[in-house]
Amino acid sequence: MLGVTDAGSTEEETPDGLLGWCLVANVARETSHGESGLDIQHGTKHFRAGTLLWIPPAIWDPGDPRRHAVGRHRGNSRRYVNMVVHLEDLENFRVKAVYSEALVRSLNGYGHDPAAPRTLQNPWTHEHAQSWADSWNRHLEPLFIEGHPYAHPRISVPNPPPAEIQLNGETLHLAHYGTTGAHYSRTPPPTERIPEP
Repeated sequence: MLGVTDAGSTEEETPDGLLGWCLVANVARETSHGESGLDIQHGTKHFRAGTLLWIPPAIWDPGDPRRHAVGRHRGNSRRYVNMVVHLEDLENFRVKAVYSEALVRSLNGYGHDPAAPRTLQNPWTHEHAQSWADSWNRHLEPLFIEGHPYAHPRISVPNPPPAEIQLNGETLHLAHYGTTGAHYSRTPPPTERIPEP
């Protein structure tokens, strides 16, 4: 049975049979769902807390908080399944080496070529996967801008977020901060009128 190993060693030290590198993460111990994220669950509907998920490179908008991920389903831990997950439900991002043809088949999805069962169709480079892992492990809050449904793909803010930020020469004002991240508006908050004595 083929397995997987961490990507901590150099390519010269990895055993024969390396099929590629992949960004991976674990399903968070607690995930928030429902209105305002007040429904706290252990894991997600399809994956138990702690499940290792393999995340192929994005095939859609890199600012979208959802990604395809491959892992072993709650109901059948023997087979890999390909599901869409929210990155906010994941933790401990890192890079792992791929050795399993079954995993390659699942990562390739519909684009898998049976004539080349050991070829990843959309491979990560180790450096690209590591840069994504580093950015998602910084524990920064996703930044949303009024009028855009998805978090900004390249900018996040510290926790707690600042009341104002500068972006492309524009001042944005913190409008709402909650479990989904920091939401900024171009409109400043209303000023509180203090009655004169």
